[in-house]
Amino acid sequence: MNSCILVVDDDQAIVNAIAILLEREGYQVLRAYDGRQALEMVAEEQVDLLIIDVMMPRMDGLSAVLRIREKRNLPIIVLSAKSENTDKILGLSMGADDYVTKPYNPEELVARVNSQLRRYTQLGDIRSRDTVKTYCTGRLSYNPIEQMLLVDGEPVHLTATELKIIDLLMRNLGRIFPAEEIYSRVWEEQPCAPENTVMVHIRRIREKIELNPKEPEYLKVVWGVGYKMEKVETRC
Repeated sequence: MNSCILVVDDDQAIVNAIAILLEREGYQVLRAYDGRQALEMVAEEQVDLLIIDVMMPRMDGLSAVLRIREKRNLPIIVLSAKSENTDKILGLSMGADDYVTKPYNPEELVARVNSQLRRYTQLGDIRSRDTVKTYCTGRLSYNPIEQMLLVDGEPVHLTATELKIIDLLMRNLGRIFPAEEIYSRVWEEQPCAPENTVMVHIRRIREKIELNPKEPEYLKVVWGVGYKMEKVETRC
């Protein structure tokens, strides 16, 4: 079955244009016109990817993203006329995997949809070839086959993007990765000003795994170089 994409925008013309674009690529497309309607459709339908505007009536897009993230782990692309870096950082911080500004390039939007779906659907195939059961450091343990990160034995809910970052860093404990390399490996595309995007996702991961995210014990920045997962003594 072809992937199902939910397109959400209060501008019906934009929704229809994106729907036609994606249907030509073979995707099934659902339409919604505000945040609340998006929540209802995600709950009722098998949605594989969400494209959502920010400024909408009844419930704005970012509020909807927060609510959806509480229950579903699916790729989310924010499509917005707000193009400032602060807007992009806010969108990523609230759970989006990608942020595309209007007016959008149709070919670029399709490429980003394909990339996000590939990232989410291929994780299982990649992990199935893994022979190492668990990577451990301190209170953290990561099972690449089950795609599961535990903190003090409790599972941590990660988006697919966060999971790929964790996978990269846990497999290479102590190794420093520049933001550009993390972006290239995780987003699978050439980096273009990747620092903010990577930083936002690193911050979100820290909030989930660190006792004090402002003074991280595990996911550390090496100023001017990059990020690493610290090797800490463990009994795992």
